[in-house]
Amino acid sequence: MSISQIARSISESATLKLNETAAQLRQKGEPVIHLGGGEPKSRAPLDALVAAASKVNSGEVRYTPADGIPALKQAIIRYTDEYYGHRIEPEQVMASGGAKQAIIVALQAILNPQEEVIFPTPYWVSYPEMTKLCGGVPVPVLAEDGSFCPRLADIEAKVGAYTKAIIINSPSNPTGAMYSAEFIAAIVEFCEQRSLYLIMDDIYHRLIFDGRKPISCYQYAKDLGESSKLIVINGVSKQYAMTGFRIGWAVANKKLIEAMTNIQSHQSSGPSVVLQAAAVAALDGVQSSVENLRLTLENNRNVMVDQLRAFEGVKLTPPDGTFYCFPDFSAYDRDSTRLSRFLLEKVRVVTVPGVEFGMEGHLRLSTCGTIKDITEGVERMKWALDPNSPNELYIGDRKLVRDWS
Repeated sequence: MSISQIARSISESATLKLNETAAQLRQKGEPVIHLGGGEPKSRAPLDALVAAASKVNSGEVRYTPADGIPALKQAIIRYTDEYYGHRIEPEQVMASGGAKQAIIVALQAILNPQEEVIFPTPYWVSYPEMTKLCGGVPVPVLAEDGSFCPRLADIEAKVGAYTKAIIINSPSNPTGAMYSAEFIAAIVEFCEQRSLYLIMDDIYHRLIFDGRKPISCYQYAKDLGESSKLIVINGVSKQYAMTGFRIGWAVANKKLIEAMTNIQSHQSSGPSVVLQAAAVAALDGVQSSVENLRLTLENNRNVMVDQLRAFEGVKLTPPDGTFYCFPDFSAYDRDSTRLSRFLLEKVRVVTVPGVEFGMEGHLRLSTCGTIKDITEGVERMKWALDPNSPNELYIGDRKLVRDWS
């Protein structure tokens, strides 16, 4: 069978494949602990569920405008005003089937063949593949000191004649690192000076810890008119625990949103009216679920950090937000794919290899699960890797024994 060159260049989503593997093992009755997932376990807001049910019951489940229903656009306008301190118009908003679709439609609208998109390493697994799908060239940037937060100088060194856009995800998947206000100010100014598109992937921007506050890129922008190249991406998936609802959005200048809407109209048409109604209710309704989730994730983060710090040989930078940790396990195996496979086969713990995010030797661990999942999951990993751990381990009613001699 002949497939396109672009299709051959795209790798399978590692996280979705792991979810599938974990589900298959659970169906077989295996006591799997999933520390690789990227979705909260809390329920979606009641307001959202009621709104979705009401729309279904009305029977008026029809096509929607390609850029979203007016009620959702108004909710996004209010959200942007409240959480970014920036007032926008309906023509600056496009709702889509998740933040992922908003990003790829933005890339389709701005990229010409072989133009480059820069993003810091470690990066979300889809950035390189989405760039390639749009005919562009992904350019990962690793901080000179190997940390999770590059300096502007690290990014500037990669900018060339073919550079078209920079993507910033703060706090970041997979590290949970939050970039400083000074860095956000500097990257906004730099992109304006170089006439580069700046895509702010803010999907986790309210899930931050230790008293930190969300940072609005708009407060540092000098150009917010029709020539602005600032694109802000967000959605309901993470903060409202509405991953399956697949509603995200982009905010940008009117001409770019018009171009993006044209693309989306031919690609998927408008998002489901049922799911948009749920998103409106989540954005306009009681916001306590977001804070409850944030507090749960912060507590889970603290437990995982404590567990990992007791793990001989593991290096860890505590995350500032999201629901991920990205510890360095290279003391045990620099091949993160082999290590991840070993942990799944040996102790039935699902992790995501760091190489998928551009940084070998690391594993991405999720704090979305229960405290029991976190403590037992890390305990199993410790038993499998750390010679200082006890020789016996119980997984369900099965006892494992190993001899380090």
